[in-house]
Amino acid sequence: MQNFRIKLSLYINYFVFAILLNSVGTVILLVQGYFLVSKQGAAYLDPYKDLSIAVASFIVGAVVTKVGYRKSMIIALSAVTIACFIIPSIKIFFAVKLLYAVFGFSFGLTKVSVYGTIGLVTNSEKAHLSFMNFIESFFMVGVVGGYYLFAVFSKNPETGNWFKVYYLLGGLSFFALLMLLTAKLDESEIKKEPNNSFADDFLKMVKLAALPLVISFVVCAFFYVLIEQSSMNWIPTFNKDVLKISEPIAIILGSILSASIALGRFLAGIVLRKLKWFVVLISCIAGAAITLLISLKLAENTSISSVTNFADVPLVAFVMPTLGIFLAPIYPAINSVILASLPKERHGAMSGLIVVFSAIGGTLGSVITGSLFDSIGGIKAFYFSLIPMAILLFFLFLFYRQNIGFKSMGGH
Repeated sequence: MQNFRIKLSLYINYFVFAILLNSVGTVILLVQGYFLVSKQGAAYLDPYKDLSIAVASFIVGAVVTKVGYRKSMIIALSAVTIACFIIPSIKIFFAVKLLYAVFGFSFGLTKVSVYGTIGLVTNSEKAHLSFMNFIESFFMVGVVGGYYLFAVFSKNPETGNWFKVYYLLGGLSFFALLMLLTAKLDESEIKKEPNNSFADDFLKMVKLAALPLVISFVVCAFFYVLIEQSSMNWIPTFNKDVLKISEPIAIILGSILSASIALGRFLAGIVLRKLKWFVVLISCIAGAAITLLISLKLAENTSISSVTNFADVPLVAFVMPTLGIFLAPIYPAINSVILASLPKERHGAMSGLIVVFSAIGGTLGSVITGSLFDSIGGIKAFYFSLIPMAILLFFLFLFYRQNIGFKSMGGH
């Protein structure tokens, strides 16, 4: 029962941060209308979010076992709650950037803590892999809910009415905080070396990053998140600028990608109990590439002046987001594999590395795609996603081979 309460708390925390973080794609679209900034300027919301995640994760990854997973998550949710209630009173673009910096830093604390906690509440590699996929699928449920939530407030974005959504998000964050305060977590397994200095812990994290297995892993994580975030953050703008779909409908259609990822991860939580993870992930990359190519060809052959109702939405707007089904299992699966390969006291440091390189990949993906949108157009910009897919395929094979070797050496 004790594990049930902390697991439920993890699900709720992830749900809240899913809405907060992945609203950046919608807000990129909204700030263009309210603050009259360029696409490239709006794209820099993502670095404020992702670089804050990276900084938090890099610091916390080294010392989280001393601070404690539960306490770190409490600090994160407290900061988010306060920020959400303040932002509607400060309607300036720089304040929005700072808001997403707070979201990012807080999520860095939370994600490192959640990944470490999973190791404490599961007792086998298969259980770890399954729970990781389920919690990541629930994260995507939050993303989908966020699209619909923002769509309600996004009519006439030039009025700034959409800022009111943050009052509701602040309330959700406060509820998640209360849930966490009532849950208990036994963290005795991760506190085996309580007297180490920060320098010692940081050095261990750096040494961990130098392992060949970890190097191949972080490259995989980097390019996966680059692909995912470039798609997720820019599909609403793709729908509006390329397919000529109105903003509220474009935002709602963007949720199809998140729903696809949620479905894919839920199914992966079942499938990966029976099939080898490497075979599943290779098939997924191939499926994602094929879906993207089909979608872009459909977009090239679509000619519409304006779409203001769902009856007129072109087929490509429904097909393109389904690549999320294929992308879905990759990230939680490789995260679970690397964590399950290491002793539990190293999960905090490894989680920090996961989040750091994921954040950097997300930042570059969004900024590069935004720049390409401005310079060569949306369709050609998305064709460039095929390049990181090919790189991911290569390093995934390398990661698989090195994981076999690492296990044969007893995880050292």
